Amino acid sequence: MPRLFTGLEIPAEIGQSLSNLRGGLPGARWIDPENYHVTLRFIGDIDGASANEIASMLFRVDRKPFEVKVQGLTSFGGRKPRAVVATIAPSKPLMELQAELERMMQRIGLDPEGRKYIPHVTLARLHDASDRDVADYLSIRGYFPSKAFTAERFVLFSSRASTGGGPYVVEDAYELCE
Repeated sequence: MPRLFTGLEIPAEIGQSLSNLRGGLPGARWIDPENYHVTLRFIGDIDGASANEIASMLFRVDRKPFEVKVQGLTSFGGRKPRAVVATIAPSKPLMELQAELERMMQRIGLDPEGRKYIPHVTLARLHDASDRDVADYLSIRGYFPSKAFTAERFVLFSSRASTGGGPYVVEDAYELCE
């Protein structure tokens, strides 16, 4: 069964600049830049028939291209940090696209996403990283000039069941049209 999710691809030049932030954090497993993305909706392990239904349903999304702004670093997990992420500005078009995908997935019977949507790009997954080391890393690397790109499509990714971080495969792409 494929593990599926929808997301936005990160352009290579922005991925390269984010990859320059790698290193200097004990307990970090850094994500390869070619696997950077902004998850829109995690779908999960799906059988082939459901995967085909989802893939064809996503073509109904009718949205315009929009700007995506990468604007700094933070960590997820509080006192037990589990990831270092680049934050994405929660623009209206991004949040509306994500909400539409959420509604579609619920319509076909998937459970609602339990967490509030916070757009981000995961740069590293953390294992036994101290909150102090993460705070030190963020104080040194956390600021970088904002970078923006235009999202002209979103994609359906698949991944192998693992601890995350890729490799991810684009199964289908859905153009955002003017």
